[in-house]
Amino acid sequence: MKRAADFFSADQKGRIESAVQQAESRTSGEIVPMVIDASYDYPRAEILGAGLFSLAAAVTLSWVFFAESLWHFLWLFAVGYLPFKLMIRALPALKRHLIHPDEISAEVSERAVVVFLEQGLHHTRDETGILILISLFEHRVYVLADRGINAVVPTHHWDGIVQTITAGIHAGDTCNALCSAIAACGQQLETHFPVKADDRDELPNLIIEP
Repeated sequence: MKRAADFFSADQKGRIESAVQQAESRTSGEIVPMVIDASYDYPRAEILGAGLFSLAAAVTLSWVFFAESLWHFLWLFAVGYLPFKLMIRALPALKRHLIHPDEISAEVSERAVVVFLEQGLHHTRDETGILILISLFEHRVYVLADRGINAVVPTHHWDGIVQTITAGIHAGDTCNALCSAIAACGQQLETHFPVKADDRDELPNLIIEP
């Protein structure tokens, strides 16, 4: 899995920051795209997966080589547990299949709220911050807007932003898709929150968090 630190090249990071600056030049709103490795480490997936694989391996080996001996089954299970756990940890695609989609959705949503608060998006002058979170392990994109925006823009509006970025990721064109999504956010904000004479850039234009 590609890590957040390497997800965009230096040139692409520059293009994204420029897209944010251009969008924010027309509105008092603040747009913060952020890329993270994962929203959560999902230890239960490793525990359950290692248990299931160790169980299957121990049953098979004890049946084939040790006449279904319970004692051999126990040590085979114990010996196999840690290697299987490490294998799952090293294979994100396998680990992701061991996690229920609802759990992934809940963890990404929770991480977006935490990041929103940690990065101070709720402290903008007019409560007009927008977080665009790309969580790589989960293959999820989440958009979270502050109260000032939610008062005038329906929350389902951001579904289109998510779809734009998700489609770009699947097509291997994330940078262009994210720039387009940022421009769309800027257009929406411009309608309700036009730029002010004393407006200033209050938040980072791109955050990469490993």
